[in-house]
Amino acid sequence: MIAIIDYDAGNIRSVEKAFTFLSEEPVITRDPELLLRAEKVVLPGVGNFGDAMGNLQRYELVDVIHEIIDQGTPFLGICVGLQLLFESSEESPGVPGLGILKGRIRRIPEGEGLKIPHMGWNSISIREGGRLLKGLGSEPYVYFVHSYYLDAADKSVVSARTWYGTEIDAAVEKGNLFACQFHPEKSSAVGLKILSNFVRLEGA
Repeated sequence: MIAIIDYDAGNIRSVEKAFTFLSEEPVITRDPELLLRAEKVVLPGVGNFGDAMGNLQRYELVDVIHEIIDQGTPFLGICVGLQLLFESSEESPGVPGLGILKGRIRRIPEGEGLKIPHMGWNSISIREGGRLLKGLGSEPYVYFVHSYYLDAADKSVVSARTWYGTEIDAAVEKGNLFACQFHPEKSSAVGLKILSNFVRLEGA
């Protein structure tokens, strides 16, 4: 069973539809027992970092997420779901993230010809050896919607990068933990391949 964490974040239904297209039967839930029993867990999200963390705390999901990851369940963060895994965000000063991985979320710098939020297709440069982005070919295009980006402290966990006014850590991978700033559920065939890779992963 694939469980999608329900914490009132945007884009949950699009993620559900993408997995359903892959002949999976995802469950949208905030039930701790169901989340801890799931074979795979997804933390999607579109929205404000501080609001998202507040919702995770309100629904008492912070410790649950830590436990899911600690027990080796494959876990996928998408967009804000990636950002929440890190320590802090310039979007919400003073609000700590989950702190599962080290790094900060920074605002995309202003630049000539750059529109913020960054909305659209960008190619990503993939590091070899990763499991989530396996088989995507050379610099595939994926769909982004964001004003803030990851600056990971430990670059060894970064599985893909892109450039939009600055170098952006676009995806990370560490053990059973995976996350991407872009939206695989909106990234056409490439995105479906990524989600298919996630479905086929085995836990620790």
